[in-house]
Amino acid sequence: CPQVKAFVTQDIPLYHNLEMKHLPGADPELVLLSHRYEELERIPLSDMTQEEINQLVQDLGFYRKETPDAPVPEEFRFAPARPLPTLLPHQAPTADDKPPPERDEGEHPEL
Repeated sequence: CPQVKAFVTQDIPLYHNLEMKHLPGADPELVLLSHRYEELERIPLSDMTQEEINQLVQDLGFYRKETPDAPVPEEFRFAPARPLPTLLPHQAPTADDKPPPERDEGEHPEL
């Protein structure tokens, strides 16, 4: 997977909050974790080009720095994490409430 290897060596150091874990013999995949480090999704990378992986990571909200040592703007410090949804007191669910609508598989509110 030369394209994935190029992404790992050239691009990962530029992304904030993106880290590489080498697992010998495992197919390369992007594992998305919640703020509690719970697995949300696994995305296989083997068949993707370096450009496609970069686009995917940016679409997911990871901040790409100009250089590995460049500062991260405050608004991206926790990127790609999004604020947890908060319920206003009058919106708190009750036992009689219907469950919330299911989210589109492409949404990642916990990131």
